[in-house]
Amino acid sequence: MSLVELTEMIIKSLVSDPDSVSVKEFEEEDGILIEVVVNEDEAGAIIGKSGKIANSIRTIVQASSNLKDRKKVKINITTL
Repeated sequence: MSLVELTEMIIKSLVSDPDSVSVKEFEEEDGILIEVVVNEDEAGAIIGKSGKIANSIRTIVQASSNLKDRKKVKINITTL
């Protein structure tokens, strides 16, 4: 499973409308950027109180990257 697929699976399991989620991967010089776009109504479910859920997602995806290719992963969450 790729990092984008892992991120997408986690995000879609947290929202009520999984079809509205968009996850894209961009190669950067120092690693990988994963851009997550969700509806504004769903942002709270993804970010969580004080960003705890978002940080947990970042930790899981970074750990997966460390097991495979050891690239640094950044995840940006934006809303529509």
